[in-house]
Amino acid sequence: MENQCLGLAEALGLTPVVKRVKLRTPWRQLSPFLRHGLRWAFSPEGDPVEPPWPDLLIATGRLSIPASLYARRSTRSNGSARTFTVQLQNPVIAPSRFDLVVVPRHDELTGPNVMTTRGALHRVTPELLKRESEKFLPKIADMPRPWTGVLIGGSNAVYSLTRREMQPLAVSLANLARSTGGSIIATPSRRTGEENLSILKEAVNDVPHYVWDMKEENPYYGILGLCDAFLVTADSVNMVSEACTTGKPVHVIELPGGSGKFRRFHQSLRDDGLTRPFRGELERWTYPPLNDLELVAARVKKMMGIE
Repeated sequence: MENQCLGLAEALGLTPVVKRVKLRTPWRQLSPFLRHGLRWAFSPEGDPVEPPWPDLLIATGRLSIPASLYARRSTRSNGSARTFTVQLQNPVIAPSRFDLVVVPRHDELTGPNVMTTRGALHRVTPELLKRESEKFLPKIADMPRPWTGVLIGGSNAVYSLTRREMQPLAVSLANLARSTGGSIIATPSRRTGEENLSILKEAVNDVPHYVWDMKEENPYYGILGLCDAFLVTADSVNMVSEACTTGKPVHVIELPGGSGKFRRFHQSLRDDGLTRPFRGELERWTYPPLNDLELVAARVKKMMGIE
């Protein structure tokens, strides 16, 4: 979530001050609906929310909303330069309480100051992928192509990735490497879990592969920059969105579970020709890379009168 804010700031050419706020009771439990007494809402355990107020505040997440509201109110009541507030993701309360609300279109939120995106905002840029690709290339340069990037998430509130799902997935990845004559280049996440990671490593042990050990620096962006196609587990809107910025084939690995929002997200990308379900084989197709970040940055500049 923080990367979404950082990505937008960087797309605007800014080096932001990062604030990780924590709320006191009862604001923590009742955010965003308790909007009175915001001056006292912030716990000293988090970063301070106080003047001098910024020209631009980019926030995301339910617990960030009191900070956005407090900064916006303060700069409108004391005659100081106004803080332009951008709230990422559905704030639940009226969008009119912010200058701009940016939400994925599967949230189905509309309004005059609401901008919808097809995916999540991120920090992926061509410059970042080039830099990280150069760092990662020596680790896989001798492996046969195609290089299939496998971005693995894990169980969350609506999806399940357990031994039951991981075992057939790992076998299919090994079979894919055999059938294509290429390599599996995989990165797990913190939600993947040791058991799932062990299953994956065992299955691909006899095919060309690289699996991030979660000890060295994560080569995630290098994988995005170098691989020829991607397989991404369905639980992560962020990873699917980031893979789609490459313009390369993105296959979504379906998992048990899901929700209305996730189903709408995946269906919209399939309808737009960006992704396809993974059925054990690599398919080849092209599409215009997902460029939501640039469009949002342009909207912010226009609204703020920045050239």
